[in-house]
Amino acid sequence: MTNADAIWTLVEAKREIFFGLSDRVWDTPETNYMEFASADAHAAILATEGFRVARGVGGMPTAVIGEAGAGGPIIAILGEFDALPGLSQEAGIAQERPLEAGGNGHGCGHNLLGAGAMMAATAVKDYLAAHGLAGRVRYYGCPAEEGGSSKGFMVRAGLFDDVDIAISWHPAPFAGVNNPVSLACNEIDFHFTGRAAHASAAPHLGRSALDALELMNVGVNFLREHMPSTARIHYAITDAGGNAPNVVQARATARYLVRARSLPELHALSARVSAIADGAALMTGTTVQSRIVSGDANLVGNTPLEDLMHAHLERLGPPVFDDQDRATAEEFQKTLSAEDVASAFERFGMKLRKGVALCDAIFPPESGAGTLVGSTDVGTVSWVVPTVQMRGATYAIGTPGHSWQLVAQGKLPAAHKGMEHAAKVMAATALDLIRSPDLIAAAKHDHAARLDGTPFVNPIPDDVDPPIPVAALR
Repeated sequence: MTNADAIWTLVEAKREIFFGLSDRVWDTPETNYMEFASADAHAAILATEGFRVARGVGGMPTAVIGEAGAGGPIIAILGEFDALPGLSQEAGIAQERPLEAGGNGHGCGHNLLGAGAMMAATAVKDYLAAHGLAGRVRYYGCPAEEGGSSKGFMVRAGLFDDVDIAISWHPAPFAGVNNPVSLACNEIDFHFTGRAAHASAAPHLGRSALDALELMNVGVNFLREHMPSTARIHYAITDAGGNAPNVVQARATARYLVRARSLPELHALSARVSAIADGAALMTGTTVQSRIVSGDANLVGNTPLEDLMHAHLERLGPPVFDDQDRATAEEFQKTLSAEDVASAFERFGMKLRKGVALCDAIFPPESGAGTLVGSTDVGTVSWVVPTVQMRGATYAIGTPGHSWQLVAQGKLPAAHKGMEHAAKVMAATALDLIRSPDLIAAAKHDHAARLDGTPFVNPIPDDVDPPIPVAALR
């Protein structure tokens, strides 16, 4: 797509480089803190494009930062490149066909997210250099968004202390400014320790850690009736203590994911869950230890930034998809239910339109009820820096997140077009901020007003290290 706007032309000039980067990351899907090939690919292009590159920032081997420019304000553009386990899938095929049984796959579009963010940052860099403007653009290559909370660790390490504005995006079925509603969360391991014994000959000598874990789960199930309706609690039993029923299990562990609408609400709800664990241990004569693994703050909105980004979306219009793009999207829609499609329209505050497979309009700001939302570590950044995030239309309407259908669409021409569209909007937004100090001042004023009287408490405690797998410590 050709556009007279100079920054959009600079985005278009590098499309093959960044489409290629996105596809290479798709080809090597890596999960939390194991994204070595993806981080290497991002760092290599940053260096080739003239960024000053830092690797392993914040104590995370796969975290990358690239900066360009001098003086002036600092605009951060946030990228991600982690995949999900168990979602291996052949590209472009509208039927479930894993490339590798049990393998990884980009079921949230982060191959596009990182490449599109760097595409925008590169265009801004090139514009600043061509016009001799003061200002710095900084690309953050963030690993482990899917439960690893790397941006929270970056915030804790002070890597955003000098940033004026942060910009991000995420692949979606529709294009528009993200409604800044998400859930603060903590992942917490609860480990129960009891006493092993023969389950039949000496049951009175045993103290079952598994009993304690199951009682905790029952207690939390009753808690669900007495917590805010927007909160969520999920759990997985990660260690049931063994598979021998004739042994009283001496250990058992559950990982809980506690979510709430705000940080203060999260801290209060997590304390109630911990109290239930203590009670379960007391009832069973066991002990319990808890350990926070990761955590994200809820998103903090910013009206001046959202208005600015929406204006660029309206000026640019929706992504330009062709008949082949729409025909391919229709094939993927055939694998979905009517409920999948209707839910996608509803989530983004759009009226259901049957027969529409790809985005053809910009959704308005603050669209959707904001009731069916997840968590993101962008939220933690938004508490310390004025932040704006957009959704970029890259896949068929109705495609569930974290699904094989989303993986399969990650290398299609429509995905590339949606990524480029998002890069143009982010680059134009960043450039306006660098050119207009008043816009940055207005965003900072809005940010301070929203947080007035609510101190920021990072949901990741100071004594918690990034949950980096042993295999990643190379």
